[in-house]
Amino acid sequence: MAETIDELEARLADLRVDLREATRARDKASVSRIRREMRGVEAAWEEALDREEASAASDSTVLSRSTPSPSGDTETVARPPMGIPVREQVHQALTVLGAPAAPKLISAAYQAFFIEPLIATKLASLRRDEERSFSSQGHTRPYYICAALTHDRFSVARGLLAVSTWPLDRRIIGPFSPRVDFLTHAVGTASQIERLASLGHQPSEGAWRLLRRFALNIPGAHEYGEPNPTRVIAAAQAEITVHQETDTLERTAAAVRARGQLTDVQVLFGAPLQQVERHRTVSGT
Repeated sequence: MAETIDELEARLADLRVDLREATRARDKASVSRIRREMRGVEAAWEEALDREEASAASDSTVLSRSTPSPSGDTETVARPPMGIPVREQVHQALTVLGAPAAPKLISAAYQAFFIEPLIATKLASLRRDEERSFSSQGHTRPYYICAALTHDRFSVARGLLAVSTWPLDRRIIGPFSPRVDFLTHAVGTASQIERLASLGHQPSEGAWRLLRRFALNIPGAHEYGEPNPTRVIAAAQAEITVHQETDTLERTAAAVRARGQLTDVQVLFGAPLQQVERHRTVSGT
């Protein structure tokens, strides 16, 4: 029987603790074994999330209205989607999360804190649309949904979206950045829950579920029952301090190099791989 998302997240939390202990003990064999196991669990977690998303989509009802057809009969027509554009939904979700994120997390964060749904599949072409708009119009919009960039090649960090108004080093993904950004997402989510509570609003079940997913993967953040936002923030910030200096140095150095190599469009949407390779050959690096 397939493990549930909660069970998989609990396994990941245990594996992270084991990995940290093996790393401190300099047990390379155990580190390699645990990392392989973590990759398998993470893949199973993604599959479980896909199943949950598909199940939710199949259970949702489609609003419809009856309109007369040219023949005089009535036919069912799906209501057009109402509300704010997808790019603005993504901007709001990323503002809460505070760091580059994948479409599924962006969708989950938006639906946790805002009324309208954000379907992750709608984000597939968003970055390309934004790039075309920026290429033709330049800085005419207050922001663009852009790409996170790899620290070595400045190519698109696959699957990660960011906001153009963020500093470049915040959008670059170095070796330690995925973990730092995960912890930043946790802090952003917990802070938003605290903000809602302070205004007298009851956070949604989706918000608590999202916070629980983060808490299970942060040492010292999880406790029985609903996660405590203050506890999650403290635990996440404590771990961030472990990685932050190295991560900041990597990102800052990469940002300096990127500004000297990339065009305005590439700074936001990434450089073609062949251009990066050509630059390395010419520079001898």
